Formats: sequence, structure tokens, C-alpha cells
Amino acid sequence: MNIAVWIVSGLLAAVFLAAGASKLPVTKEKLATDPKLAWAAGKPAGLVRFIGAAEVAGALGLILPGAFDVATWLVPVAAVGLALIMVGAAITHAQRKEWPNVAVNVVLFAMAVFVAIERFGPQSF
Repeated sequence: MNIAVWIVSGLLAAVFLAAGASKLPVTKEKLATDPKLAWAAGKPAGLVRFIGAAEVAGALGLILPGAFDVATWLVPVAAVGLALIMVGAAITHAQRKEWPNVAVNVVLFAMAVFVAIERFGPQSF
């Protein structure tokens, strides 16, 4: 099971690192012109950057503590944080009636919950 958790963690980390990194260096206006990120038009710029930073931190938190065997309790905490981000994302996309995005959010939520449950368990890592 440990290999499966590492694979899911790696996939989640790649997705959230890319998503978060794409939100950090660009302006809110530039984000709003991307059809996939049109939700950003109605949100404060600080919130968009915070979400990007949280996604990057969560991605790093999924991999680095386990890889270096330091503060491994951060892995399930990062997974829970990413799951919460996906709840907010699903709500935002549902309000905008972007159903394919909601489906992606639900899948990423389920993956994050899987990692959190497996890593909170007594036989972590």
C-alpha cells in the first residue's frame, strides 16, 4: 500500500505544484483571460496568490517530509489542506456551472483524502 500512496502523492504533488506555480507569477488580469482560470476575475488578487502559495506548499508538503524522513506528520496535514482547497474549488466551479472542473476537483479531493487517511494511520511511511 505504501507504493500506492507514494504514487498518488506524487501525482497530487505534480498537479498542485503546476497549478500553484501558474498562479503565483502572473497578474490577476492575466489569470482572468485564461478560460480555465476565469474564476479569478471575481476574486481579490491576494486570494488568488494565497491559493497558489497554498497549492505549492501542499505539493511540497506531500513529498519532502516523507522523502527526507523529517517531520513526516506534515504529509497528512498537507493532504488535508489540499482536500480543503478542492472543496473550495468545487464550490466555486459549481457556482459557475463548470461541471467538468467540479469532477476534476472531486477526483483530486478523493486522492488527497486517500493520502491523508493512509498517512495518519499507525503504519505511516
